[in-house]
Amino acid sequence: MSTAPHHDPSGEHPGDQPAAPPRGQHLVLRPARPADARSIAELVRPYAERRILLGKDLIAYFEDIQEFTVAQSPAVDPEGRAASGIIGCGALHVMWDDIAEVRTLAVRRDHLHRGVGSALLGELVDRARALGLKRVFCLTFEVDFFTAHGFRPIEGTPVGTDTFSEMVRSHDDGVAEFLDLARVKPNTLGNSRMLLEL
Repeated sequence: MSTAPHHDPSGEHPGDQPAAPPRGQHLVLRPARPADARSIAELVRPYAERRILLGKDLIAYFEDIQEFTVAQSPAVDPEGRAASGIIGCGALHVMWDDIAEVRTLAVRRDHLHRGVGSALLGELVDRARALGLKRVFCLTFEVDFFTAHGFRPIEGTPVGTDTFSEMVRSHDDGVAEFLDLARVKPNTLGNSRMLLEL
């Protein structure tokens, strides 16, 4: 779950800067539940179609649901009835004992530029701190957004030889992106690899 052909994490297309939720609305961040998997897949779909986020099968969202946080906002439907829905999502994928990746950071288009992406990213970074992690990685087109939240571009592989030799055994594309392996480069062209030190 990363941005662009893999992010996610990413991740990740938030497209907004810190801002208050719209008047009369209260943003709720909570851990995702299996019942949210279809809504997350639908929220990500337009970004995947534009190759901003990785397109995945529905089963992948169910399998990774514990990594996701969702943003939910009360709303009113056209008939004036109260309704609520998921307006954003993001995932935190642990890659090693000191690092995790932000993946699949996405906000519903009608809620962009309202602080939803910033709130989700803050929640994911807080989860990383609570897990005792020291670094958070993302692969993203949204360089300005992540830079505003303390991430910086990286080059090469920011791990030692012993760690690299273990991580390279992973079948996860996000780990391959972090390691800057040649096999994922065709899928990550145009993305920036960024890191936040906690």
